[in-house]
Amino acid sequence: MGSYAITLITGDGTGPELADAMRRCVDATGVKIDWDVQEAGIDVFEREGDPLPARVIESIKRNKIAIKAPITTPVGKGFRSVNVRLRQELDLYACLRPTKAYQGVRTRFPEVDLVVVRENTEDLYAGIEFERGADTTLQLIDTIDGLSGRNIRKDSGVSIKPISEFGTRRIVRFAFEYARKNGRKKVTSVHKANIMKFSDGLWLDVSRQVAAEFPDIEFDDRIVDNMCMQLVQKPELYDVLVLPNLYGDILSDLCAGLVGGLGVAPGGNFGEGGFAVFEATHGSAPKYKGLNKVNPTALILSSVLMLRHIDEREAADRLENAVAAVIAGGKDVTYDLKQDRDDPSAVGTAQMADAIIREIENG
Repeated sequence: MGSYAITLITGDGTGPELADAMRRCVDATGVKIDWDVQEAGIDVFEREGDPLPARVIESIKRNKIAIKAPITTPVGKGFRSVNVRLRQELDLYACLRPTKAYQGVRTRFPEVDLVVVRENTEDLYAGIEFERGADTTLQLIDTIDGLSGRNIRKDSGVSIKPISEFGTRRIVRFAFEYARKNGRKKVTSVHKANIMKFSDGLWLDVSRQVAAEFPDIEFDDRIVDNMCMQLVQKPELYDVLVLPNLYGDILSDLCAGLVGGLGVAPGGNFGEGGFAVFEATHGSAPKYKGLNKVNPTALILSSVLMLRHIDEREAADRLENAVAAVIAGGKDVTYDLKQDRDDPSAVGTAQMADAIIREIENG
């Protein structure tokens, strides 16, 4: 068992409480980690004018691996998403979102075990936007009108949707390699190629090319709206889903809903050069800040992904088994994991972490 330097971004809102719970659980596995603690988010923005200071990026570049507690993203104003900046600055092109039902979590789909692989850098989340009424926007609209003969209204805001052969090939290959390494049997490419023939059509064409390189893994494709229906009707038919950025964002939340919500949904982001940033996929819940109330499961399960990534698989299995045992027991869990959310026996964030640590130590 080695020793690892890992960046820990404590986040804002309830992030620091969740980060502490996760850290204690990982330390309880016995894996030796030198935590490089970094602050980012709205509190740092208010102090320093930047929610993601250069020192945070430098820490990740130095350590290669990071785990991040939730960070607030203002809606419609303020700074751009820290998550998006991290993905762009570190070229974290692959977002991995396992979706697994755990006994004891309220769900109508107790057998679900899916993995969503989302492309992180292109599509409508590339951040190429033109504001309504700006001179550059009007110039763009005139150019598009001239090239396509399509009349875009002058009062439009415009977002550009780039999907490249390079970006598609590497994310689809990531999905197939993940499937092969983790004993998964099928990859499904999700698209809207029937309508967007030159962006999603490219995505589908390249997906088929990559699939031919992996004859041991079954491949199929689904149109995104049909995929949503399929997931609700018969999720057991699917295994690994690979999607462009926007569809991946939407369907990963849909899949989380199948198994009980974002509170049990871990995530990891992977890039070239060995960079990996793990994160809970839910928000920072600032209204609960300091109340020792929110569910730490998603961030702890994200640390399970992290441990597997550094090849500490035995420790990862013990931690995941401990989380599963505590949830199945139903006693030492936060309010959202109780059958009745008003159950007065619900415990706090720290106390649920304590129970998981006891499971690890007694396991």
